[in-house]
Amino acid sequence: MDAYKILEIKQSVFENNDKQADLLRDSLRKDKVFLLNLMSSPGSGKTTTVLRTIEALKDEMNIGVLEADIDSDVDAHTVSTTGTKVIQLHSGGMCHLTAEMTRQGLVGMGTKGLDFVILENIGNLICTAEADTGASRNAMILSVPEGDDKPLKYPLMFSMVDVLLINKIDAMSLFDFDIEAVRERVTKMNPRIRIIPISARTGEGIQEWADWLRQEIREWKR
Repeated sequence: MDAYKILEIKQSVFENNDKQADLLRDSLRKDKVFLLNLMSSPGSGKTTTVLRTIEALKDEMNIGVLEADIDSDVDAHTVSTTGTKVIQLHSGGMCHLTAEMTRQGLVGMGTKGLDFVILENIGNLICTAEADTGASRNAMILSVPEGDDKPLKYPLMFSMVDVLLINKIDAMSLFDFDIEAVRERVTKMNPRIRIIPISARTGEGIQEWADWLRQEIREWKR
């Protein structure tokens, strides 16, 4: 007989979170609210991409934004200047949001009358890939300065998202970044992924991104 018991707590924690995520997803579908979980490394241009997304879709649908950070309210303040409904979530030191934390954020903000909610998740490519937030779709941003080898270093993130935005393509000439190498690496991990090159600074590629969102939101509400 073993002298001690081994308990795999990570597995049980994520199993419980997955159940909560499924419940939240079902609730959002019933309410016809589309939730996008947007993830990336810090400095990739998430908030600027959120602003461009709001600009592209604000005349067609009611949008809300959940800004998640360990601390500060800088991003929520920036988004609030657009007139968009926004709430700041502080994770208390956690490096990602769980489904329950996301649900609390949605309740705190209030989703009545909203069509589309963007969750700007905490900036990292490890914890955020592991925890299901209950989102309708998952997206990530890879910025050109980060390098084209990022998919090799963080395979889980690239394998679980529905769409990859390659941001800062206006700076492509300044960096040794092979966009075709990214496409090849990522599609091997995730054959169903949609890859959209964009520049959140100039607006290049934002129309294609907005078109993808329109289609996904329409399908979600059927």
